[in-house]
Amino acid sequence: MSHHDKGWILILGSSSGFGAACSKALAEAGFNIFGVHLDRAGAMPRINELIQEIAATGAQVKFWNKNIARDENRLEVIAGIAEVLTGKPVDFGGLNLADENNRDAALTILSDALKDHHGAIKAMLHSVAFGSLQPFVSDNLKEQTSRKQMEMTLDVMANSMVYWVQDLCRVRLLERGSKVFSMTSAGSRRAWYGYGPVSAAKAALEAHTRQLARELGPRGILVNCFEAGVTDTPAMRLIPGADVIKSEALRRNPGERLTTPEDIAATFVALMDPRVKWINGTTVRVDGGEDTL
Repeated sequence: MSHHDKGWILILGSSSGFGAACSKALAEAGFNIFGVHLDRAGAMPRINELIQEIAATGAQVKFWNKNIARDENRLEVIAGIAEVLTGKPVDFGGLNLADENNRDAALTILSDALKDHHGAIKAMLHSVAFGSLQPFVSDNLKEQTSRKQMEMTLDVMANSMVYWVQDLCRVRLLERGSKVFSMTSAGSRRAWYGYGPVSAAKAALEAHTRQLARELGPRGILVNCFEAGVTDTPAMRLIPGADVIKSEALRRNPGERLTTPEDIAATFVALMDPRVKWINGTTVRVDGGEDTL
């Protein structure tokens, strides 16, 4: 087995924070990397540098700058994955991928294109941080969480994982031996001003993880959550009162430091050992004891 013949990892939210750290660590461990992210043009020099760092390990790497919550984008990325794996583009015969009525036909075409690549994705990480950070209740209606913001946050940060797993299983890119990971936090069960929509999304994500583990266990596909301790990521810095949260975490953590994205990445690499195959439907805390002690 060559150094990068362990298969492919799909990272949703690959351009920064946990996703970027996991992309680099898994490439160094011998995996090839598919990544999906959503960034403005100004961020692309940094992301291109990340792609070069991954490629420098000898790994194959392919990133797409797309909104992971849009159904047609998901189909387009899977088609791109198929093109990388087979060496030829997928012909949809003029199907409009944005039309929900065409989804089944599109997945059938993709499934046929990928018939020789079942199980090519050895793991998927859902690490998507994009949601509303406003209070539920405010005297100023413009400042409180709207229905649209609530539904968007839940859809992007939680429900989208289900839809990706559904389609990846349909085309059998996820197969026996594959692993799926989501990213949660202690915020799933704690209240913090302005964090309500994201807290609800994290709680839903944990529920989705358990349900997928129950349904995919008989297929030999494992589904688990990583719960990181407080980590100084770009997403964390947007939370109201982030400095207070970090100070409290430092005071409480017996390791006397914050969690880092590399802590999650190292755990991800360890759990990709093929001998690790009896952990399913659980939350793996990677916080140095921060949320226990």
